[in-house]
Amino acid sequence: MVVAIVLFVLLAVSVVFNAGSLFQSLTNLQGGGARYAGPRLDEVVIKDNDSHLKIAVIPVEGIITRYDGGSGGNMVDVIKAQFRRAEEDRRVKAILLRVDSPGGEVLASDEIAMAVSDFQSRSGKPVIVSMGGLAASGGYYVSAPARWIVANELTITGSIGVIMQGFNYRGLMDKVGLAPVVYKSGKFKDMLSGSRPPGEVTQEERDMVNALIDETYRKFKSVVADGRKKSHDQNTNDKMDGRALVKDWTDYADGRVFSGKQARDLGFVDELGDFDKAVERTETIAGISGANLIEYRQRHDLADFLGLLGESRANTGSIKLDIGIETPKIEAGRLYFLSPTFLH
Repeated sequence: MVVAIVLFVLLAVSVVFNAGSLFQSLTNLQGGGARYAGPRLDEVVIKDNDSHLKIAVIPVEGIITRYDGGSGGNMVDVIKAQFRRAEEDRRVKAILLRVDSPGGEVLASDEIAMAVSDFQSRSGKPVIVSMGGLAASGGYYVSAPARWIVANELTITGSIGVIMQGFNYRGLMDKVGLAPVVYKSGKFKDMLSGSRPPGEVTQEERDMVNALIDETYRKFKSVVADGRKKSHDQNTNDKMDGRALVKDWTDYADGRVFSGKQARDLGFVDELGDFDKAVERTETIAGISGANLIEYRQRHDLADFLGLLGESRANTGSIKLDIGIETPKIEAGRLYFLSPTFLH
C-alpha cells in the first residue's frame, strides 16, 4: 500500500508539472489543434564534460527501414531531424554516427547516406562513424560518405551488394488443390508472383530483374568510391593518416563480409578502435577537446500513447509470438542492402 501511495503521488506531481503538455495533447485528440508533423526531439547529455561545446551522437541501429511500427516516426525521418538539430546548433561541432546495423531497405539507406553527405557540405562539420558489432551492407552504405570511419577489430562489415528475394509457393498450392486465377494488363505484370510455376519464369524476366539489381549495385559502389575518395583527400590535406581504398577494392565488393581489421587493410575503414577512440578522433578532426556528448531522443506525448492504445484495440485479432528476437520485415519484390545472414 505504501508503494502504491508513493507511486500515486509521483504520478500526480508528474501530471501537475506536465499539465500544459497534457492539455495540448487532449486538445489535439479532440480536433481542437494541429499536431506537430515530424519527430519531436529532446536534447539529452550522455557525457557531461562541463563544456559549452558538443558532439552529437546519432545512432543507426537495427534494420534500416522507413517502417515506423506505429511509433510516430520512422528511422529515416528521425535521423534527418537529428542532423537538422545538429546543423542549427552552433555549439555542436561534429556528429558521431554510431552504426550497429545489418543494413536494410535500399531507399532508406540512400536517404541516410545523402543526409550524411549533405550535412557535411552545408555545415562544414565532420561526421565520424563508430562501428559497433555489425555495420554491414546498408550499415556500411550509410557510413561511406563520412569523414572518418572507426571500426572495432572484430566488427563485421562489408557485404557490399544488393539482394531481392521472394518465395515460390506454387508447388504447395498444387498439393492442396489451389489454382491461381490471374488477369493482367501486360505480360510482365506478374513476373514476381510466387504463384507461378518456376518453369514459366522466362530468361527475359530474369534479365530484367538482374538489370535492376545491377543498377542499384553500381550505385552502391559509386557511393563507396566517392565517399572514401573525398574523405581521404580531406584527411590528406589535413595531414591525417586515413586509409585509401586499395586499387582492386571492387574485387572484394562481391557481398563478402570483413572483420574490422580486414576492412582497414582494404581501405574501407580508417582506424581500429572502440567508441572512446572514435570520440577522441572526432575531437581531433573538429579541433576541440573535452566536449559534451549529447543525443537527440524522440519525445512522445499522451496523444501518441493513446493512439497506440487505439491501434492495439484495432488489432485485437492478431497474435504476436515473442521468441526473444525481432526478425526484420523483409518484403518480396523490394530491394535491400542487407547482409544475407539475416535472411535465413
